[in-house]
Order: sequence, then C-alpha cells, then structure tokens
Amino acid sequence: MSVWQPSAPCTPRACIAVTASATAVPRAVLRLAAVTALVLTGVVLTPLGGRIPAEWVRRWCRWIVRAAGVRVRITGTTAPTGGLLLVANHISWMDIPLLAAVRPARMVAKSDIRDWPVAGPVAARGGVLFIDRHRLRALPGTVARIADALRAGQAVGVFPEGSTWCGRAQGTFRRAVFQAALDADVPVQPVHLRYRLAEGSVSTAPAFIGDDSLLASVWRVVTTRGLIAEVEVRRLIPPGSHPDRRTLARAAQPGPTAQPAWTHTALVA
Repeated sequence: MSVWQPSAPCTPRACIAVTASATAVPRAVLRLAAVTALVLTGVVLTPLGGRIPAEWVRRWCRWIVRAAGVRVRITGTTAPTGGLLLVANHISWMDIPLLAAVRPARMVAKSDIRDWPVAGPVAARGGVLFIDRHRLRALPGTVARIADALRAGQAVGVFPEGSTWCGRAQGTFRRAVFQAALDADVPVQPVHLRYRLAEGSVSTAPAFIGDDSLLASVWRVVTTRGLIAEVEVRRLIPPGSHPDRRTLARAAQPGPTAQPAWTHTALVA
C-alpha cells in the first residue's frame, strides 16, 4: 500500500452505534425519496455547469442534507472568492454537499468512481478531478491539474485524510494536495465537520466506513432522529504563510486547539 492509499481502522461493526432514537419507517421512506429526488434533479442539471448561480448550488446542497432529516449548522468565516483549496475531515457521504454548502467547488475523488454506473459519468461532467491512488507516479500530474484549476480562480474541495473515519476518531491530513495550493499561491480554507444528536453527543450514524454500503449509510441517517451536521469554517490560511506542504497540512488539520474566527452562524432548521 502506498502513502497515497491510506485506510482507516473504522468499521461499521466496531464504530457505528445503533441509536435508540429512531424515526418511524414511513417518515424515513419519505426522507429517502426526497433525497433521491434532489440528487436526480442535480443529475439532470449537471450539464448546465457554471451557468447555475453559486447560491442556488449552496441551497441545493443544504436541501439534500435537510431532506435526510439532518439539521445543518454552519459557523465560522465566509469562504472567499477566487482560487481556493477547501479541505475537510471525512466521515460521511453528506460531507460532499456540506462542503459545497460552504462554497461550490470541483471535488477531488478516487479514479474508481469514474467507472461507476450513472455516478461516474455525472462526476466527470461535473468537473471532478480524479486521483489514481494505485499509481503513485500519476500523483504529480494530478497535483499539477489541481494547481491549474486553482490558478484559474476555481475552488477545489478535497478530503486529505484519504479515507472516511467514524467521527469519534480522525486521520492525518496527507500532504500531497497542499503542494497544489503552494504552487498556485492560493489560500487554504479548512473546514471541520461533525455529526451530533440534538442532546449533544457525537453520532456515528452518518459514517460511511469500511465495507459499509451507501444504502445502509443513507438508511441509518434517515431513520435517526435529531441529527445535526456541524460545519465549522475555520480561519483562512493565506498564501505564503507556510514554507512547505508538511507545515501547511499540519496547520489545516482539525484539532481541539485550533481556533475558529466566528463571523456568522447559519442554522437550517
């Protein structure tokens, strides 16, 4: 296994706690139908690409999470315009729309997704930047493509842990993608994602880990009552503030000592 093929020790059996607060099956089915309808709407509108206003994209992303019965709480700074590397920890399939709710971005994803039925072609048309983690020699070329997108004024979203974690534990940010921000001389916007129940405890129900199936993960979310997705937009890391990708990755890594600069709070009830 290469350094660009990290894996998490989290597994559904060991890490996902079954919640005692479950919503009724009919309501869960309605939530699942609403999520599916919103995703299919996005698939239909994908060819329009950049012609869709960014604010509409942000709202659509929030609606996907909200349709699953999850409240969204966004706190912190406002992500700037222009070239920007958005980085976040990775727990759930919901992380992607939540990151786009901060600022719509071209996502970085493993190349395997390109071969998925339906999702693969849609991801390609949507501007996803694919990484072939089985070919380490291809990594410099991928970093160069990310840097080109950043220089063009685009936002690029990435989960530098390289694998999903359960939410109670987290991985280390891999350094390679931060080289693109250094090469393009653009800022890095760290985002910290958490999932909690209404009473305050951390919830692992949204986790999409190990050999878990996407359907199983989605079903856990729509059947869990009182889920809240917390999106903490942390202090922007300006270009030139760190000399190399190692220190830049360490600065962007979520941790209990990192201090956000809160300027706004948004709660989608």
